[in-house]
Amino acid sequence: MEKYTLVWLLIGGALCLMELFVPTAFVELAMGTAALLVAVVSLVVPKLSVQIFLWMVFSLLLIWLVKRLLPKKTPYLIAESTEATTLTEIAPGQPGRVMFEGNSWQARCDGDWTIPANRTAIVVGRKGNTLLVVPEDFTQS
Repeated sequence: MEKYTLVWLLIGGALCLMELFVPTAFVELAMGTAALLVAVVSLVVPKLSVQIFLWMVFSLLLIWLVKRLLPKKTPYLIAESTEATTLTEIAPGQPGRVMFEGNSWQARCDGDWTIPANRTAIVVGRKGNTLLVVPEDFTQS
């Protein structure tokens, strides 16, 4: 066995195990897999500088491949026209509170209406952490 093969096997194993304890979106796993590939290559190519170069190339390729294959995270979107219950009165231009999906949210009325407390409101959008609501009996003309 070549003298660096065991080192590459240990590095690869350690990096792969570290992914279990410190999740890094599979970066450590890709680098560990690259080290294991270099361990195999080190049996044929004994020069350390070439092995390090190959490890960097394999790592970059595997990280790129993992990033392409993993699904993209999509931000949580609020469904259109969802009902909420007002906890406080919401006057035009003033913040209030609504109960939405089991949580209390800050809300603003998206119009020139006052929505009394304990009424149903329709969530029409979100601006940061503030929900935009209109009264339930709102009719567009």
